[in-house]
Amino acid sequence: MERVVVLDGIPLIGYLPWSGIDIVSTSTVEMLKHYGFIYVDLDDMGRGSGARYRKDSFKWYQHVIV
Repeated sequence: MERVVVLDGIPLIGYLPWSGIDIVSTSTVEMLKHYGFIYVDLDDMGRGSGARYRKDSFKWYQHVIV
């Protein structure tokens, strides 16, 4: 985003993350890909602890929005 604004002069007025927390993919109904800033410990079969962990991207986004 920074490159687009600085190098190309594109007027960026906002940023919307895909999801704050990992979600089940609506197209494939699987947890294989983890999209969010918070990792959810579950696999495609619903196995796992369900615990949530902040990813590196959580800290990055936290810094961006401050």
